[in-house]
Amino acid sequence: MLNKIYIEEHVRNALKEDISFEDITTDNLTKEQDRMSCVLNTREDGVFCGRDVFITVFKLLSDDVEIKFYVKDGDEIRKGDKLAEISGSARAILAGERTALNYIQRMSGIATKSREYQNIISEYGVRMVDTRKTTPNFRIFEKYAVKTGCGYIHRYNLSDMAMIKDNHVKFAGSITNAVQILKKSISHAHKIEVECDTIEQVKEAVDCGVDIIMLDNMTIDEMKEAVKIINHRAIVEASGRVDKDTLKKIASVGVDIISSSAIVAKAPTMDLGLD
Repeated sequence: MLNKIYIEEHVRNALKEDISFEDITTDNLTKEQDRMSCVLNTREDGVFCGRDVFITVFKLLSDDVEIKFYVKDGDEIRKGDKLAEISGSARAILAGERTALNYIQRMSGIATKSREYQNIISEYGVRMVDTRKTTPNFRIFEKYAVKTGCGYIHRYNLSDMAMIKDNHVKFAGSITNAVQILKKSISHAHKIEVECDTIEQVKEAVDCGVDIIMLDNMTIDEMKEAVKIINHRAIVEASGRVDKDTLKKIASVGVDIISSSAIVAKAPTMDLGLD
């Protein structure tokens, strides 16, 4: 679950950005006692995500807004479904409508994309994993949406684990040197992952005893060879050239994880609306 304290803080800032000191349209065209009711509908199929965030938007604006949801996060929804009923202060509902929709449209789009990709590879027991290619200051909601869609989370930020990439290797001199330096410096609780572009790098990474080996932009044949070399001595992650057309082929070679920015960065915004 998302931390409620974080939700409130983030939503409060989003409302400040959108409303500033007043809603000059609604405040001038409605009275404080005016009430209204509306329905949250979906105009396309997908996976719903963001209920608590949606509720928080209106709760911060007024105590006089009631919301009755008919779905929960992770539920599959169909075009035309009624997701919730909202009633109460017209000023609060009109002022919060866009912000509330922005959250759930983005989060539901990511949850939908994540489930689509995970379902494609589920028969192989492989995990579909996200990346750090996220929207600044919105990462927690995007990663929550990935989980809601039955995808899995890579590292949340740079402090979660050590990931050695090609530029790190250049500075350290070799994969071996980089791993040795990190093992002396980082916590025993942190894992070490190495990004490998070649079979020779895979062999070196295995010899170093790293926890995870990423096969970066390798061909199917190269990945098959790499999986045999690693032989369960590390978690095998495939990355690069990942799309709906390549997912099954990659999963079939025996990797444990497929990571892709597509489930977040290329996820469409779901068409949800208050009517």
